[in-house]
Amino acid sequence: MKNIIKFFSLVVFAFVLSISLNAQPPHPDDDAAGGGTGNGGPIGGAAGLAGGIGILLAMGGAYGARKIYSGWKKLND
Repeated sequence: MKNIIKFFSLVVFAFVLSISLNAQPPHPDDDAAGGGTGNGGPIGGAAGLAGGIGILLAMGGAYGARKIYSGWKKLND
């Protein structure tokens, strides 16, 4: 019974703590929060995706090559 009470008190404490923390800044287009430009552009602006996609593809290719090599090595042993 003590463990249940400890668990629920920990859950309630974590819930109350998480409600009081607000890590996100106000929305840039929100006039009540002090403005912003209001240009309606995408969040993140002109962030490039090509570099990240290239890294993702390279890592996937390396992983696939490793799996093929491991399978080939296991087959030959």
